Amino acid sequence: MDRRTFGKLAASGGVASVFAASGLGGAVASASSGSAVSSGKPGRSVVLVHGAYADGSCWADVIRGLQAAGVTATSVQNPLTSLADDAAAARRILDLQPGPTVLVGHSYAGSVISEVGDHPAVSSLVYLSARAPEAGEDYPALAAKFPTPPANAGIVYVNGFGGLTEEAFLDDFANGVPRDRARVLYAAQGRVAQTLFGTKTTAAAWQHKPSRYVITTEDRTTAPELQRFVAKRMNAEVLEIASGHLSLITHPREVTRFILGAVRA
Repeated sequence: MDRRTFGKLAASGGVASVFAASGLGGAVASASSGSAVSSGKPGRSVVLVHGAYADGSCWADVIRGLQAAGVTATSVQNPLTSLADDAAAARRILDLQPGPTVLVGHSYAGSVISEVGDHPAVSSLVYLSARAPEAGEDYPALAAKFPTPPANAGIVYVNGFGGLTEEAFLDDFANGVPRDRARVLYAAQGRVAQTLFGTKTTAAAWQHKPSRYVITTEDRTTAPELQRFVAKRMNAEVLEIASGHLSLITHPREVTRFILGAVRA
């Protein structure tokens, strides 16, 4: 079975039936006993890094799927005050991992995992609709070569920190997310430093670590054309999903399955 067709993960409430149907019943048993999934490598971990306008709870559905597969999952809480601060937060979590770790970043967090992915615990990288800058690259200048996503018009800064208007958040950032859940996400959105997006990385871990990339074709926050460009540039293994920017919420099974492919590689 190839990585992209790896057996389906179930969302909360349906784990056992879905794993049994996909031949991964042993994974559920391993998860309930706290041990690593029997078909994976012992001690494999996943560290998840959220992007702007979000917090660590946005990974909840993916975390459930990873835990059901017996994989240790940890979500980083980015302060979003500077790239240096976010990189430090990710490194603190990586220092705690017991074994080889897949490092996953969504959106802006692609810069974070590119910066810290040289950590000795990191075995591979997974990017979700994410930035993937070269070291020292002016990423906003690169992004300007591609179609401007609608969400950009909704960013409002006050006293050096900003966020998306409710309209931009619901219609552009969270397009495809059920409205009631999107409003909860809006209420919890992280405020980003005005200087955050223009900060240049000092490393590009994807140049020497195996990498995967999820392209979201209905994205209104990061242009799909830009996503395809950086994924090709990094020679990543690619999965395209007909999703808005928040595929980790609208398509958690597909995203989790893709991450598990990296865990088991």
